[in-house]
Amino acid sequence: MALFRDMLGSGESLFRNEIALDYSFIPKLVPYRESEQRQVAACIKPLFQQRSGRNLFICGSPGIGKTVACRHVLNEIEEQTDDIIPVYVNCWQHNSSFKVFLEMCNVIGYKFTQNKRSDELFMVIKQMLNKKAAVFVFDEIDKLQDYDFLYMVLEEVYKKAIITITNDRNWLASLDSRIRSRLMPESCEFKPYNSEETKGILKQRMEYAFVPGSWDDDAFAVVAEKAFEMQDIRRGLFLMRQAALHAEERASRKVAKEHVLHALGSLDDFSASGKDSSGLEEEDRLMLDIIRKNSGQKIGDLYRAYQEAGGKAVYRTFQRRIDRFEKDRYVVLDRVSGGAEGKTTIVSIVGDKKLTEF
Repeated sequence: MALFRDMLGSGESLFRNEIALDYSFIPKLVPYRESEQRQVAACIKPLFQQRSGRNLFICGSPGIGKTVACRHVLNEIEEQTDDIIPVYVNCWQHNSSFKVFLEMCNVIGYKFTQNKRSDELFMVIKQMLNKKAAVFVFDEIDKLQDYDFLYMVLEEVYKKAIITITNDRNWLASLDSRIRSRLMPESCEFKPYNSEETKGILKQRMEYAFVPGSWDDDAFAVVAEKAFEMQDIRRGLFLMRQAALHAEERASRKVAKEHVLHALGSLDDFSASGKDSSGLEEEDRLMLDIIRKNSGQKIGDLYRAYQEAGGKAVYRTFQRRIDRFEKDRYVVLDRVSGGAEGKTTIVSIVGDKKLTEF
């Protein structure tokens, strides 16, 4: 009998390099983003000639290669020269000027940050960076609470290029005029990947991450189709990991379509940031749970359900958090008008209506 022929043995795994499924993983080649990377490189190029670079505003939906493309360029700078210091800061994780300065100190190797104020930290940063040149990449910059650091960098770091990355196309318009007038960035919009590009990127990651021959073609096709439908590579990578983990739990030597279909249920807890909703604050998790259970309902009805579940926030705060959930792509908002109630907003969990299409 061959009941156990296809089962994984002790110590075996479908994974060759699971880190390759992290969205922060930077492959040797970043396919389909060559023109965008050339624009980033063009803004940095003057630094190689001992001149200040140009600033660049990058926007586009989550999960379409903005961060990976920029990190790839920064890696090339590190390989080519010691005279330009790349400084990457994720502003979601470091969401105030003080935290940004702390991360900059970490990047440049300055450890004596304890009990120092923001201005003291920046004095050290400025002195170190002004000996050379610097490329700043501020990712998720719309998540910041203040922009004092940006004004200070613009004013006091001499040879630099500043790259800002956001999902919000209107972010520049929200900036203080004194910062916007000094930043004056060029713009680069990352367009969503088409179907073949989505397959190509996920195929590349699959080859990095898994043992050869460990995926059935129809299983991979479901992942690629779902990632393209949601216009988000991160979700495709998330599905690949979850499906493979489920296959390993079943001691299977291959990831089959049934494992991917099981993994689709996990998308409920996935956000476009690459994190699941368990990482949110308790009040936010309560709101998302209410929305998930009542997806497609009017915002007023959701607020009443939220209050009945013990929610403490006032309606205006509830609305603001819903707007933030939309920016972070936890939810989709459909603003409609007409009827007895006039204008209202319909709130749906991202992907909720299509999870069973396969």
